[in-house]
Amino acid sequence: MSPERSKRLLEGPIVSSLLVLAIPIVLGNLLQTAYQLTDAFWVGRLGGEAVAAVSVVFPVSFLAMALGMGFSIAASSLVAQYAGAKRFAEVTHAASQAMLIAMVMGGTIGLVGFILAPHIITLMRIEPAVHDAALGFMRLTFAGILFTFVFITFQSLLRGVGEVVRPMYIVLASVLINVVIDPLFIFGWGPMPALGVEGAALATFVTQGMSALIGLYLLARGSYGVRVTWQHLKPDKVFLKRIITLGIPTSLEQTTRALGMMAMVFLVTGFGTAAVAAFGVGSNVLMVVIIPALGLSMAVAALVGQNIGAGQMDRAKEIVRLGAIVAFSILAVVSVLTILFDSYIVRFFITGDAVETTTLAMAQIKIMALSFGLIGVQMAFFGVFRAVGAPGAALALTAFGQLLQFPLAYSLAHFTSLGLAGIWWSMPITNIVTAAVALWWYRRGSWQSRKLTSIEQQQERATEEILTEEGMRSV
Repeated sequence: MSPERSKRLLEGPIVSSLLVLAIPIVLGNLLQTAYQLTDAFWVGRLGGEAVAAVSVVFPVSFLAMALGMGFSIAASSLVAQYAGAKRFAEVTHAASQAMLIAMVMGGTIGLVGFILAPHIITLMRIEPAVHDAALGFMRLTFAGILFTFVFITFQSLLRGVGEVVRPMYIVLASVLINVVIDPLFIFGWGPMPALGVEGAALATFVTQGMSALIGLYLLARGSYGVRVTWQHLKPDKVFLKRIITLGIPTSLEQTTRALGMMAMVFLVTGFGTAAVAAFGVGSNVLMVVIIPALGLSMAVAALVGQNIGAGQMDRAKEIVRLGAIVAFSILAVVSVLTILFDSYIVRFFITGDAVETTTLAMAQIKIMALSFGLIGVQMAFFGVFRAVGAPGAALALTAFGQLLQFPLAYSLAHFTSLGLAGIWWSMPITNIVTAAVALWWYRRGSWQSRKLTSIEQQQERATEEILTEEGMRSV
């Protein structure tokens, strides 16, 4: 990092520094979600049952991807360390071993998921009218998991050497292609048959496959300072163990979220297809809302880590305070807009005469929106815990929230007069309690005395460098 950029992070205005880092991360993540939003838009034109079919599959696919997410982040940090030390042979070795993990995990999870899809659908107790479409969508989704893992790893490896523009161009191109072929595959045209819900999954499969192959081609050429070679794809037990060890905390955190989402789907399916479709709409809205919260969390982590490293603890505390305020304020505005324009938001995902689904979805997103600001506060504190090398705290708080929400949702839905609305109300209540616990944990101050091992120090510096360079280069 240049001295000028470092000075901006250590001495410049805190709020502007947070936004400089967060905005490009948010934009990049929004681009990534365009696949799901495109599918949701076009599938919504098929009616409530089609939306329900996609809704029950999303938590399962999210769980599958969460398993590999942490390992790509770990690989990115290791590549950044070696690249910074000018150890280019180790960069190649780290990149190749990371890609090996991605291929093995993606292929294994995809195959197992494809085979078990009928049993997973049966366990979810969905109605017969949704069964076939959900099964087809799930199988195609699992078939493309390998491509997803490969491209996510490609992005992480390039990010590790400071290249963030090229992957974004590839994602943008694939999203634009997906926008075109999604309705073609779903509704048919000329000799192309109408595939319905399965057409949305097939369009994503095709575009993600293209992205993965382009990524592999660039890595094989050694473009942008990182290369994958056949020679280094031979399993290295010691190195693989290091990547896995570094990646486990993040993977566990994301897996916990995915399992919590799946548990909620099990509850919702008991209330019928319209409820499942409404839950899917709410999940899509929440996915978009979390993006700015996550971007600010990463920005807080980068700034706090840099300032703690420079011995500026008071400034680090001020970053946390302002980060939480900014996150709360931005998401509070999003909350108000969601409540005011709930009908327009729902119509983006559902059209036609699905009156029951529309009504349920509007009720859900209004209730969810009440606690959007507190999601931002939680994520700001999570950023602090990651910055000081204590990802276990973020994992523990995530697990606490999920373990609280499921029994709360079940109790409110089955032992009060709220019924289905009880499931919706469990989210803001859980967010209030989790935000309070996160604040208490932060104010205990134990994070200030966290002592990093030499490996953790390298890991955190590399992660901060990646985030900082990405944010600075994009403005």
